[in-house]
Amino acid sequence: MSTVKHYHHHYHLSYTTSLRRHLSAIILAIIAVILLSLVGFSFVFPAKNVININDVSPLALLFASIFTLSRLTIAYFACLFLSIPLALLITLNPRVERVLLPFFDIIQSIPILAFFPLIVLIFIRINFYEGAAIFVLIMSMVWALTFSMVGGLKTIPEDVKSAAFVFKVTGFKKLRYITLPSIFPYIVTGSLLSWGAGWNILIVAEVLHTYIPGGTSSQDLFGLGSLLVNATYHGRNLVFIASLACMIILIGLLNFFVWQKLLHKAESFKYD
Repeated sequence: MSTVKHYHHHYHLSYTTSLRRHLSAIILAIIAVILLSLVGFSFVFPAKNVININDVSPLALLFASIFTLSRLTIAYFACLFLSIPLALLITLNPRVERVLLPFFDIIQSIPILAFFPLIVLIFIRINFYEGAAIFVLIMSMVWALTFSMVGGLKTIPEDVKSAAFVFKVTGFKKLRYITLPSIFPYIVTGSLLSWGAGWNILIVAEVLHTYIPGGTSSQDLFGLGSLLVNATYHGRNLVFIASLACMIILIGLLNFFVWQKLLHKAESFKYD
């Protein structure tokens, strides 16, 4: 009888664990589909000249939120894939770190707005307005992720590194099974800082006409940032308040459904 109870208890735990894993996978898949849909939506539908500032509807605010979130999402994933090799390069060995760490620290200390006019003009020459905004977002977001990962790589215990060496775990396998899980909490922390930097520079990134000689508001990218600026300029207080409310709601939803979940998950990856 006790054996049956033990088996039932073990089966129940296994089933519950399996169910949780499947639910987590389904939730992550849904989030991935939503993000990819947002990115696709921003490219299928042109983000310029789609709204009159004097006639902003709830549907227009929804579209503005989608366009803004799409730009941030593209920039974030670009930063994520860029910062991993950068962090690994910086911590390659002490000599490389002594050279690259101060170098990149100086670069990230230079205000991105100092380069913005040149960046905008380069992308405008090839008529790629979205590229200008996304590139500026990447330049403002990538450093928080990179330096956070550098800090995480330094916390990997020596015995873990020694075990990888003994069992000849190298290359991509080491990156997947040792390095990335070890620095996952730092990736999450860096991501929070990165998204914060992205929101801070978003308004500048979408209001391109300020940096174009003889530019007009028709050259701005449609999104919450440009709505905020143009609503202020034209004295449309209701549009300004509605755009700001949408931005706050977006930030709150992302914080609750994405970052808080990831922060909680990251606790299980920390070394004791």
